[in-house]
Amino acid sequence: MKFSGKAHKFGADIDTDAIIPARYLNTIDPLELAKHCMEDADAEFPSKVQAGDIIVADKNFGCGSSREHAPIAIKGAGVSCVIARSFARIFYRNAINIGLPILECDAAVDGIAAGDDVEVNLDSGEIKNVRTGQTYQAVPFPEFMQDIMQKGGLINYIKDKR
Repeated sequence: MKFSGKAHKFGADIDTDAIIPARYLNTIDPLELAKHCMEDADAEFPSKVQAGDIIVADKNFGCGSSREHAPIAIKGAGVSCVIARSFARIFYRNAINIGLPILECDAAVDGIAAGDDVEVNLDSGEIKNVRTGQTYQAVPFPEFMQDIMQKGGLINYIKDKR
């Protein structure tokens, strides 16, 4: 799987309340959640994010509550991939479960600025900053986890295996 889009940068410890504030948890509709995605971290994010864009964040992205709404909102907003130094454990699992591609890569977080065009090859773990020409190497997911993401999440993966 390959993705490309503009980078949206965020700092460390972006919690699930910043990703999708609790006041919007009365729905699980991805498009409705997308209207408020990241608004407490960047009020303009919902209006400036474009399909295919990539979130680049510091450490501990998705910390806080275990709400599955957080990766659903990100995916609903059209974000193709999230790159961070590290992810909170439950966010990491929820992202995989709903088919939101994520990668951990310190060098990419350091080398990518807001607005940079970024290309991601999920199969190889290669991340490229198009503006600088720099490439960074994340550890790619095992094939079965890539398959889960490619099928759009764990439920679709299980249905396909039946």
